[in-house]
Amino acid sequence: MTTPTLVLMAAGLGSRYGGLKQVERVGPGGEMILDYSIFDAIRAGFGRVVFIIRRDIEDDFKRAVGGRFERHVAVDYAFQELDDLPGGRKPRQERTKPWGTGQAVLLTEPLLTGPFAVINADDFYGSSAFRLLSDHLVATDVHSSDYSLVGYQLSQTLSDHGTVSRGVCELDAGQMLRRIREIKAIEAVAGTGRYRDETGAEHSLPGDTSVSMNMWGFTPTIFGHLRRQFVDFLDGHLSSEREEFLLPTAVGALIDSGAARVRVLPSSAKWFGITYQEDKALVRNGIAALVASGEYPERLWG
Repeated sequence: MTTPTLVLMAAGLGSRYGGLKQVERVGPGGEMILDYSIFDAIRAGFGRVVFIIRRDIEDDFKRAVGGRFERHVAVDYAFQELDDLPGGRKPRQERTKPWGTGQAVLLTEPLLTGPFAVINADDFYGSSAFRLLSDHLVATDVHSSDYSLVGYQLSQTLSDHGTVSRGVCELDAGQMLRRIREIKAIEAVAGTGRYRDETGAEHSLPGDTSVSMNMWGFTPTIFGHLRRQFVDFLDGHLSSEREEFLLPTAVGALIDSGAARVRVLPSSAKWFGITYQEDKALVRNGIAALVASGEYPERLWG
């Protein structure tokens, strides 16, 4: 039986926090959020970790982050660079923004031959979500274009300190994804979400609305799809300074064309992330409560 691989999108980790030394330590032993993701993944049966990073932070990242996992799980790296484009294409000199999450995942193709999950390196997903996704990946035909997405309840992803953007999942009767609709400026109101559309009209979202937090499950067939889409994207946006080839958009196009199916795996796990500075205390307190309950040891790595 092939064990799945965990892919962590970490190319922006250092720049987002002003350098790797500034990445938030949220656990009692100084653990980062990604420590918990890797710990949960290993427990759920993932046998390998691939970090997507920038080449210019390679040495610092391996020293500060990746190196300490190598005695617990196999670790590899993929590098997201602006000029790593197909067919000799070159970005315009002014561009500094990465090409997006779709390109990031595509760059892992040489490293992956089996099923894999993709997550954000700075989001806390919860142990039950990793078990759910691992079980599904192991049972999926590796040659199929049947993919998966963990769907979180909106109420478990809101912030008490400001509005958030969320990808709201529209499902059919069989829990298959129809599309992801990006909704911005959602505020928490008594366990539900509230937002205004472009006309200013107010709308409510039930607390159990399924949302994507970018926890995906794929087979290697995704790479052929992404490769073709990325070439088409570059044909239209190579001269752009900001347009990105985004993974949810790419998957949405596959669903629309019938080239792939995505099953949404419903999860009641609590998601943690640091959208606002005030969220840091919430994340630390949430993890401390999980440690106190016995879900995690005080020191993850011994």
